[in-house]
Amino acid sequence: MITYEYPLNERVRTLLRLEDLYDRVNHFYSLEHAHDHHACLTGMFEIIEVASRADLKSDLLQELDRQRTFLDALRDNPAISRDKLDQVLTDLDSAFSNLHATSGKTGQNLRENEWLMAIKQRAGIPGGTSEFDLPSYHYWLQHPADDRRNDLAVWMKPLQPVHSALSLVLRVLRESGRTVSLVATQGMFQQTPAEKPAQMLRLTIASDLACIPEISANKYALNIRFLVPEGVQKSRVYDRDVAFELAFCNL
Repeated sequence: MITYEYPLNERVRTLLRLEDLYDRVNHFYSLEHAHDHHACLTGMFEIIEVASRADLKSDLLQELDRQRTFLDALRDNPAISRDKLDQVLTDLDSAFSNLHATSGKTGQNLRENEWLMAIKQRAGIPGGTSEFDLPSYHYWLQHPADDRRNDLAVWMKPLQPVHSALSLVLRVLRESGRTVSLVATQGMFQQTPAEKPAQMLRLTIASDLACIPEISANKYALNIRFLVPEGVQKSRVYDRDVAFELAFCNL
């Protein structure tokens, strides 16, 4: 099965983009080659660009606190696992405290490092980080992999509270959705939205179906077209019925 997630507001869109960037950074961090660690560092630069929104930290703190208050009220509910609830509340408390303790904008430590900012500026130019452009960076890339990884860990550490917070928020968001089984007739599906607007859609289809969903949604209607991916050619609608699962997620 393949799951496609579609954000329905700018805040969730930003969180999903950041989650993808953090996953990419962590992947390349664990590898050895200089090219891997270059990709890790440029991913960090992308994180501080996406996370530069002034209200991101306050949004995450408010949402963590709101979820903590909501879940704490469920302690006496016999249908709720007390152990699991306590673990989630502990995670929320830890994420809130760590994020609240950070000061300044996300990635401020990177912005104050002139050497890194010179690399960031050149990284925005195709081929701009060649050895003749940035000899000091080329020198760093020749260091042993463990030494480079130690430096990357230091630069990445102040970015981790945001990662922990957004991971928890997205986890709660994903688990909020109630999944329903639906069919798109000849690749087309339309539905009027629920009274309470969702913040994210999660659509799951079988991986052996040669089609991809194109989703558009507003307060009046949800439209899904399943298209045949044809590379350079213009996509066309998949003209068969498509069984899929859909979840409307809301915090």
